[in-house]
Amino acid sequence: MVLLDYPSLDLVEMETAEGEIRFPYVPGLLSFREVPLVLEACRKLTCKPDLILVDGQGIAHPRRFGIASHIGLLLNIPTIGCAKSRLIGMHDTVPDEAGKYSYLVDNDEIIGAAVRTRRGVNPIYISIGHKVDLPTAIHWALKCCKGYRLPEPTRFAHLAANGGLVKPSVLQQI
Repeated sequence: MVLLDYPSLDLVEMETAEGEIRFPYVPGLLSFREVPLVLEACRKLTCKPDLILVDGQGIAHPRRFGIASHIGLLLNIPTIGCAKSRLIGMHDTVPDEAGKYSYLVDNDEIIGAAVRTRRGVNPIYISIGHKVDLPTAIHWALKCCKGYRLPEPTRFAHLAANGGLVKPSVLQQI
């Protein structure tokens, strides 16, 4: 888990968790593998986040309940699914301008949006996780982008998980 300041998007806090994965890999059930460790990392944070952006799906999921929805429900914090790839649904072509999007539709239901965060890169897939609506989810995902394809919270979390991000020291926070 990474905690960023808004609007600077500076890293404030970072916590990780390690443990044994107890649930087998089953396509569409990522939550059952990853949520226990995500919750453990979140419990270590000294500050409670106001909003969580999750690298995964919210309702743009075959069961309409992806990892972003699980995390939001369990923590009772607004969450947004920010996935790099589409699990289900179809969308029209997204214009090549940052901030443009096309709704992601499955069985005549809008389940998210394919959002262009930067010119010349593939869109990301934004969906409701918990306690947000789709326009709000798109708004905050875009507000958290700083020139990269991924919003800073999910980009930093990926770096942290791979050991490429250093925990901010107490001296840096003063």
